Amino acid sequence: MSIHILIIDDEEKLRNLISRIIRLENYTVTEASSLKQGFKILEKEPIDIVLCDVKLPDGNGIDFVKEAKHKFPLLEVILLTAYGNIKDGVQAMKNGAFDYLTKGDDNDKLIPLLSRASEKIHLQKRVKELEKKLIRQYTFSSIVGDSPEIKSCIQLAQKVAPTDTTVLLLGETGTGKEVFAQAIHNASNRNTKPFVALNCSAVAHDILESEVFGHKAGAFTGAIKDKKGLIEEAAGGTLFLDEIGEMQVELQAKLLRFLENGEYIKVGDTKVIRANVRIIAATNRDLRAGVKEGKFREDLYYRLNVFTIALPALRERRKDILLIADHFTEVFAAKVNKRALKLSKQSKEKLMVFDWKGNIRELKNIIERAVIMADGDEITETDLPFEIQQYDTHYTLSAFDLASIEKLHIQRVLNHTNGNKTETARLLNIGLTTLYRKIEEYKLN
Repeated sequence: MSIHILIIDDEEKLRNLISRIIRLENYTVTEASSLKQGFKILEKEPIDIVLCDVKLPDGNGIDFVKEAKHKFPLLEVILLTAYGNIKDGVQAMKNGAFDYLTKGDDNDKLIPLLSRASEKIHLQKRVKELEKKLIRQYTFSSIVGDSPEIKSCIQLAQKVAPTDTTVLLLGETGTGKEVFAQAIHNASNRNTKPFVALNCSAVAHDILESEVFGHKAGAFTGAIKDKKGLIEEAAGGTLFLDEIGEMQVELQAKLLRFLENGEYIKVGDTKVIRANVRIIAATNRDLRAGVKEGKFREDLYYRLNVFTIALPALRERRKDILLIADHFTEVFAAKVNKRALKLSKQSKEKLMVFDWKGNIRELKNIIERAVIMADGDEITETDLPFEIQQYDTHYTLSAFDLASIEKLHIQRVLNHTNGNKTETARLLNIGLTTLYRKIEEYKLN
């Protein structure tokens, strides 16, 4: 990876000398005689390091550092001066300079300094590349599925992602709520800021407030120093609160305040802090029932329920089971350095009829195990756990047969409830919107 250096100095002979020296170290070099010319080059060319004189005809290099770092955050600036003094050096570093050298006295330090600056730039570029890969990993296009149910959820998430609107993700455990939350974050204008996740059910109630809002030293026994809360960690980005139905009522009031005006107070403090953080919440519980039982604040429920996306259970999107299984087979085969594997016809049939109470997470774990168990180039029925092997398959695996069985079953339940769609959806254990979509798809009465 070539490092491109810009030299800004109005002394042509000195500029040319420095240029020749650093070109011998295999750096790419561009020269400018003024700050104005230097900024024009920065706008047009991918410059990594700037060597800039402090005193120039059209400005001061120390002020240049601040403006340049603001416009080009990854840029490293090394200042050069004929008259070094501690005050200028300190201010240069405060403004973001990588270092500050005195011409003549520090010539032997220049190449080692450029080497250190180059190492930092290489590391920053590597981090950026890894961040891009991570973002690509959690995008809407990475969500596997072709069923109407999951496509509808993706469309809703894509619409709300560019906004700052609070999102509530509903769905059983293992349906992919955190994957959706990350995809929403990565499709928003906050994607360069942190995505922070917290499972509210995994943290003891007495420390959950400290985890979310932080605390001051001495706030409680064991609080020996100030602690940042996750809201502070997620500054400018997104905080994902999973299993929010487990949050105690007292803390819900404080979360509501933050959602309303962006303000909170650390545990043990009196100072009001403002923060710009988007909240995405998720739960597998019925929050409306929690409101009736007094376990969840009604005002918080309505504040969270601005934009709701209900993720379907895997049994409600059986069309996607084999797509997801094939995806995980490819991922885990590569992970354990096995050649490409495929699912046998019998194993596919077993996967299609299984109940999947743990949803996608359960399917993922089972495929990972099956990949390890497989001896040949195929995952067979015997590579699957016993509880899946014992499932009986009465029909051949074709989309027509599966659709026919589903259509017949829905019609029978509709007949049983005398056409009551709410009761039918409850008995089928699917959402009401899913039922209406199935009725339209199969042209049922």
